[in-house]
Parts: sequence; C-alpha cells; structure tokens
Amino acid sequence: MRLAPVSSPEQPAELDYYRGMALARLERWKEAKEAFESGRQKQPQDKRFPTELAGVAFKQQNFTEATAELRRALRLDSGDRYAVDFLATVYLLEGNVEAALDRWNRIEKPQIENVTIDPRPRVDPILLDRAFTFSPASVLNLADLRTTEARINALGIFPRYEFALSGRPDEKGEEGGKFDLVFRSTERNGWGSSTVAGLVSLLRGLPYLTVYPEWYNLKRSATNLQSLVRWDAEKRRLFATLSGPLERDPKWRYRVYVDGRKENWDISRTFFGNGFGSAAPVSDLKLEKLEAGAEIQSIESGRWSWKTGADLSHRRFGNFTPANSEATAFFTDGYALKYDAELDAHVLRDPERRITVDSTASGQLGKMLRHGADPFAKVEGTLGVHWLPQPQGDDYETSARVQAGQTFGQPPFDELFTLGLERDNDLWLRAHIGTRKGRTGAARLGRNYVLANWDIDKKIYENGFLELKMGPFLDSGKIYDPSRDFGSRVWLWDAGGQLKVRILGGPSVVFYYGKDLRSGHNAFYLTVARN
Repeated sequence: MRLAPVSSPEQPAELDYYRGMALARLERWKEAKEAFESGRQKQPQDKRFPTELAGVAFKQQNFTEATAELRRALRLDSGDRYAVDFLATVYLLEGNVEAALDRWNRIEKPQIENVTIDPRPRVDPILLDRAFTFSPASVLNLADLRTTEARINALGIFPRYEFALSGRPDEKGEEGGKFDLVFRSTERNGWGSSTVAGLVSLLRGLPYLTVYPEWYNLKRSATNLQSLVRWDAEKRRLFATLSGPLERDPKWRYRVYVDGRKENWDISRTFFGNGFGSAAPVSDLKLEKLEAGAEIQSIESGRWSWKTGADLSHRRFGNFTPANSEATAFFTDGYALKYDAELDAHVLRDPERRITVDSTASGQLGKMLRHGADPFAKVEGTLGVHWLPQPQGDDYETSARVQAGQTFGQPPFDELFTLGLERDNDLWLRAHIGTRKGRTGAARLGRNYVLANWDIDKKIYENGFLELKMGPFLDSGKIYDPSRDFGSRVWLWDAGGQLKVRILGGPSVVFYYGKDLRSGHNAFYLTVARN
C-alpha cells in the first residue's frame, strides 16, 4: 500500500484499480469503493470498475447496489460471462429465479442435475411429470420453466408452489456451477387441506348468503368440482363446473358447467327506454336463466394459451313489457346458442424489473333460436400491467388494467356489459354498487364500454398468522349503447382505498371504500377472494 496510499486525480486509473483490489483483499470495503470510484471517473468505459464495485457491494450484502453496478458493466460488455454469471447469482440469492435464468441462459447455464419434489404431492405422478417441460442433466431454460408454471397453474390444485435452485457441490465439496431443481408446493385435495381450511373455503361467502362447495383433485387426477349456492331471495343462483386434464395431458384441459339464476332486477335508474311510453320505472324486472356449456383450453407455452367452447341457454323475463319495439328486443324470452373463443398472451415479461404485461382477446357469436332473430356478437380486449417495484417480496404491488368491449347485432338483456361492483360481474367501478335494496341492476349497463383500473397494495403488517395490505385505487370508464336505452352518458370516475386481510394464508377479505367523483356518493363494499 506504500505505492499509492490515497487516490489522486494525477495517478492513472490502473493504479486506482490495483489499489482497490488490495484494499478489497483486506476487507477495507469503504476505501476499496473509493478507489474503484476514482478509477471509474478516469476510465468510465473500463468494465472492471463497475464489476469490482459490484463485488464490494455484494460483500456488504447490498444486493441492490451490486445489481446496478453489474448492469453497468454489462452495458459496457454484454458478453462478459463473469458479470453475467455474477448478476444471475445475485438474482438467485434475492429469490428472483426467473431473472437469474434470463441471465444464465445467455451463457448456456444453469446445468440441472436432478429434479426433486419435496413434499411429494398426491396428484398422479405421470400427470405432474408431463407438466414439467424440462428434464434432468440439461440446461434449465426460462421458457420451459414458464410453460411448466402455466400448466401447473391450470391444474388448479396448487395454490402455492415454487421452483428452487439448490447448488450442487463438486467432487471437492465446493460449488461446481451445477444445480438441483426442487419443486415445493401446497396441494389442494378433497374439500381442503384440513377441516378448518375446508370450512373457511366453503363458508367464505356466508356474509352475502352464499356457500362454495368445492372438491379438488378427484381420484388424484387434478379434476376439480367447484360450485356456488346462493339463497338470496333477490338473486338466487346455482352454479357448478367440472374441469380436468384431457388424457392425462396437462397441456389440454376441459371444462363443463351449468348455471341457473332467478333474479329480481331494479333498472329504474339505468334503463332509459321507459321514456318512450312505459307506464312506470322498471324496479321489479324478473329474470330466470338456465345455461349449460363446455370448453377446451390449450396451454401452448408460457407465452400464450387459447380456449374455445359453446353453450346453450334459456331465459325468461317477467313483470315488464316495454312500450318501445326496439327496447322489447332486449327482453325476448327463448333459447340461445353461443360460441366462445379466447386468446391469452404475455406481451412483456421483464423479470429483472419485475414487470409483466398481459393481454386477452375474446369473442362470442350467438343467436336466439327463434324465427327472424339475427345473430349477435361480442368482442373484448384487455391489457394488464403488473409491477413489483421492490427487488424481493410484494410490497407496493402495483396493477393497472385497460379493457374495452363491443357488441354487434341485438344481444339479449343478460348479455349486456355491466360497469359496477357486483359479485357476478368483473368490470368493476369501485364506487358504483351494482345492487339497490338487494336487487341487481343499479350498475351501468350497455352494449359497448371502456374501463381502466389502477391500484397499489402496500404491505402494512405481516407475521406467520396475519397479513394486512392497504392502498389506493382509481377507476374510470364509460359504457355506451347505440339505442340510448342504456349507457352512462358521461365518463365515470371513482377513487378510494382498499384493505386486504388474510389469515393463515387463506382467502383474502377485502374491504373497499370508494367515492364517485362526479356525484360525490360514497360506497362501502366487502368481498372474499379465493387464493
């Protein structure tokens, strides 16, 4: 250290580098960092300085700084295998397996020796093995891992799971650059993992007169039966769906369902057709509907999947006869046949910045099965962004979504879009309650819509028993109808906050407070979300 006791502007960058290296060996991290910083100012294009600064930060357990420095080094030389390997290792230590693989795959790493499963789930091992699109004694590719995750998600029996890379020592007992891949999971079997879990799942909708009888992994085949029973006098509903893999292949999945409803609607403030001669506001429209259908889904890869299906339905309306002939077409009794198709795709997945952008496009083509009825069609598109701004965990989780839909022809009333908070609707404006005195119909209805939702969840408390998240939201949308019998007339703006409570990793109880920024009305809402 006598050669250069301190850095100076006059001494060459090479001397700063060697001085920093010597100080790093002595674990004098602050002085080593100062030396490397001095050298970088003199030679900003020399990749050695950000690489060594990353090493100093790593030794001090500052992974965020180490990551930033390694990115700078790779901007100077994207082919530096040492920096790529180092950065991937940092991501792995942070628990970001996807980011680690994204970097490692560029240098044909990591080599997987074994794939282990701990604990061993009850599901058919052949089915689970076919869901894994990678194999031992090969390089683990990020695309294969994502395809595997997509197919495991589709099985519907693993509410929580992870793939962990475990370093494998070489013959000398040191880390040799090879790994074992470990699959760890919590599995749903029967009606729950325990009596308490089963009761919580079954009764999670009890505050709104609903129970959810469910049975998972029938005969260890990932075949699941899910149902809903609601005895609310204003909106009774019975729903059941059975889904499972086709021919023990997790790429393909079938679903059959039946849905029966008997509802009372109050559309006195959302249906404007009564201005054409109806005697009174429509506050007691009765709707009875029975629907049955089937669909097939194919998980092509971790990037995209598709599904298609068809259903037959019958509806009957009561307590209302519109005076306007155009409005009458919405409330026509009878059978309808409908074909559905959907495509889901990941537009962007950036594991280093923990951002995903997903898209969905769907279409329906239907026809009332009566003489003279014209076909109707519906198309929808969704673009969603999900961002986890922290290097680890899900604090400040941010989501944004934009949706739009349009109909063609003359759809029946129950096929209209709905903007508002309602348990059977997923187009939420969180300050517009979809019911009035228990009756559906208070939310805005129409044939075409645009909707945007944004929210942030800040984790405010967590231990092994309880998790609390809180954050703001902002919703905006408008719903249109060419007939002017329905629609919102103006853009709607809702703002507010949400509190999510989860106990023992079970269903989340979500409390919403929203304010309609146009009318000033307040809304309070509670729902229970399944994991």
